[in-house]
Amino acid sequence: MEKKRMEALGTHRSVIRELFEYGNKRKAEIGAENVFDFSIGNPNVPPPEAVKRELCRLLSEEDPVAIHGYTSAVGSAAARSAVAADLNRRYGTAFGPEHLYLTCGAAASLSVSLSAVVERGEEVIIFAPYFPEYRVFIETAGGTPVTVPSRESDFQIDFDRLQEAMTEKTAAVIINSPNNPSGAVLSAESLRQLSQVLSEAERRFGRRIFLISDEPYREIVFGGVEVPFSTQYYRDTIVCYSYSKSLSLPGERIGYVLVSPEMDGWEKVYAAICGAGRALGYICAPALFQHMLPACAGITSDLSVYAENRALLYGALTEMGFSCVPPDGAFYLFVKSPEPDAKAFSERAKKYELLLVPGDDFGVAGYVRISYCVSTEQIRRALPAFKKLAEEYAK
Repeated sequence: MEKKRMEALGTHRSVIRELFEYGNKRKAEIGAENVFDFSIGNPNVPPPEAVKRELCRLLSEEDPVAIHGYTSAVGSAAARSAVAADLNRRYGTAFGPEHLYLTCGAAASLSVSLSAVVERGEEVIIFAPYFPEYRVFIETAGGTPVTVPSRESDFQIDFDRLQEAMTEKTAAVIINSPNNPSGAVLSAESLRQLSQVLSEAERRFGRRIFLISDEPYREIVFGGVEVPFSTQYYRDTIVCYSYSKSLSLPGERIGYVLVSPEMDGWEKVYAAICGAGRALGYICAPALFQHMLPACAGITSDLSVYAENRALLYGALTEMGFSCVPPDGAFYLFVKSPEPDAKAFSERAKKYELLLVPGDDFGVAGYVRISYCVSTEQIRRALPAFKKLAEEYAK
């Protein structure tokens, strides 16, 4: 059965990847400048100069055997210490290298964390809209995903629905803030209430319920919005992070798992993380980028580009009549489809070479995701196409 499932996963790509590959094909046919690809969350801003300088220094000055060789399975002590120091500086925490496990990006962090804390047959709650691969990661860990729709007005947690979804089988809850695809940032009040609900459920069911906080967009926020740090609200928290977005390094696959030292018996949970990494083959994250972290863990790319793109695209689309909850973070618009079938809307958009991801695989029908981590010039050139699409529905 599992072999058949893996065959199906390999045969049928995610809807995001399918649209991305379609876009590559169209670019080869008619030229990249004529395709308005808003499909994938691939940062368009370059990494910081400090990253380039440090990589060049490592390659030119350091022992090549050392920088390209194996590190400890959990990641080098220097890299983990640098990450801990950065978090402590920013959030007033007291993390050490012993609380961190370096990984090949957030996908590996999530896979390792779920395998570490979920037993076969247990349930993991995810809030819709959610990143589609959550279901794949949960099922691969032997768990069952349970979807809880968020409030459609602002994509904050619907706590009544959450209470209904929780059972004695609930092992974990995944949050993603800022959210992919909605751009919503969970407020401090939402996190306080979530902590209360989870703590009460732990007592009621007599078991631990983990909060897995997926945070690759943590630094990408707008208008002075702050992202509350989840370990400060709930003790049984595991943080999954990637430098893909903050440092514009999506292809280099460097991130981490953070096990909160506030949880009882955190050492055993950390050991389970290490064991899951071993079992899944996720040991020794890319060494060159581990060695980069001591110099670069506390910086970001020029994220102001995303604020400009957000303002331009959101303003233009809402003026055209499209409906969208204004995003507070990440680099996505989650736009209401003018017709109930978002897949049909996405297909119609292709007539104008607009590549928009239908929201069905994100757990919410009737929406499309627009990824605006593209050049501002592409957005400007795409606006006439969006206008033609809007006019077609207006008729």
